[in-house]
Amino acid sequence: MSYQITAQPSGRQFAAEADESLLDAALRHSLSLPHGCKDGVCGACKGKVLAGVVDHGRAQPHCLNDEEKAAGLALFCCAMACSDLVIECKQIAPAGTIPVKTLPARIEKLERLAPDVMELHLRLPASERLQFLAGQYIDILLKDGRKRSFSLANAPHDNALLQLHIRHIPGGAFTEQVFTTLKVRDILRFNGPHGSFHLREDSPKPVILLAGGTGFAPVKAIVEHAIAEACPRPMIIYWGARARADLYQDALPQQWAASHPRIRYVPVLSEPAADDAWNGRTGLVHHAVMADFPDLSGHQVYVCGAPAMIAAAKADFTSRCALPEEEFFADAFSFAAN
Repeated sequence: MSYQITAQPSGRQFAAEADESLLDAALRHSLSLPHGCKDGVCGACKGKVLAGVVDHGRAQPHCLNDEEKAAGLALFCCAMACSDLVIECKQIAPAGTIPVKTLPARIEKLERLAPDVMELHLRLPASERLQFLAGQYIDILLKDGRKRSFSLANAPHDNALLQLHIRHIPGGAFTEQVFTTLKVRDILRFNGPHGSFHLREDSPKPVILLAGGTGFAPVKAIVEHAIAEACPRPMIIYWGARARADLYQDALPQQWAASHPRIRYVPVLSEPAADDAWNGRTGLVHHAVMADFPDLSGHQVYVCGAPAMIAAAKADFTSRCALPEEEFFADAFSFAAN
């Protein structure tokens, strides 16, 4: 069963199935709603239900509490229609501003960056280039109709090859192939770009970029784009991982910091191995940010990694460090069940 959704203030309409989120339905109809994690964690897609009834699904309490639900607010990445709806969102624009494409791509290179991280280089057909914003992601389309999302690790100006950082998930429908059977010259299909995790270039505020594990991929794209555009804003990169080996491209942010006075890099290990000989920061990576910046009221913060890390960072930064909620941007890496 499908329902008609009217989005205000634009008046645009689209159909949503009863078992799909309002965000997925909007994207399916080429309407772009603000979003980041697609997992009910970051709050970027929060909007208001002006008329009708929704099922709030897996919305996390720290992003949508009972009082907000009573006031008609919803997370559109989780909410599913139970009737025809009228919704209000921060912005709604045709996704055609940057066209979403479905394209084939040939594997040009497979490079193991760590025991459980592979960098996949994809070459598009000669006549194609993918327009995207640094920090966005693409969906790899599997043969059985499922899809797997991965952030682009390259900046838009460097788009001859698309780079993905893929962590091996044992038994994963796609990652298992990446680490066992996929080879150079194999063809994949993808759809994209997607997502609203990208640098807000109209702000002069200093930027804190917080990555957990392979959440470094979109952070890498954002930093390389900022360097290419000679962005004058100070940027501090915090990269959290378990052990030294998990900082799989540690030399790259070190190089950025050495070459660009406005860029700083702070690696943080939560469980350094005995043979890591680690003398750097330890503990939770977002705690390192709080120790360095007890007042975040004048910053923008971009966080990419596991949903639990994002939830903790948002809660602590906004409640204890005075970060305005609208200056927190996130992309959650969650693993789809087979």
